[in-house]
Amino acid sequence: MKNARHEQILQLIQREEIETQEELAEKLNKVGFAVTQATVSRDIRQLELRKVPGRNGRMHYTIAAGESTDLSQKYKRVLADAFVSADCAGNILVLRTVSGMAMAAAAALDSLAWREVIGCIAGDDTIMVVVRTPEDGPEVARKIHQISGRGREDAEKSSH
Repeated sequence: MKNARHEQILQLIQREEIETQEELAEKLNKVGFAVTQATVSRDIRQLELRKVPGRNGRMHYTIAAGESTDLSQKYKRVLADAFVSADCAGNILVLRTVSGMAMAAAAALDSLAWREVIGCIAGDDTIMVVVRTPEDGPEVARKIHQISGRGREDAEKSSH
């Protein structure tokens, strides 16, 4: 749950100039995360968010500069925690996730910016990933299996 909340926070601050912890808590509550200001405060510390001046001159939250490698690791953790299985059909890869984690995992996959992935559509526990070529589906499935700590045999089973 914390990983999904962290992913949602990252998405929110990338889309909007959020100025206060209270504003962030309100937005999280609107999208289904029951949080308090204290929880948001801890999340901000754990994500190492910073405040920078915005377009209007007011300070808002952002991802700390120079932490893209750490952020990439966070995206991979979200993907690993959510992942259940993968199956390919042409240039479409269907990923199954833990219930309620598909959107966070899809956002994480999009954020990793893999060359093979064109885009994702997520439901509750399923992600449809469009890849560039039919050969890219099994490759992306292998990468996800590797991130999740599953063996090559599992990747080959779920890619056929």
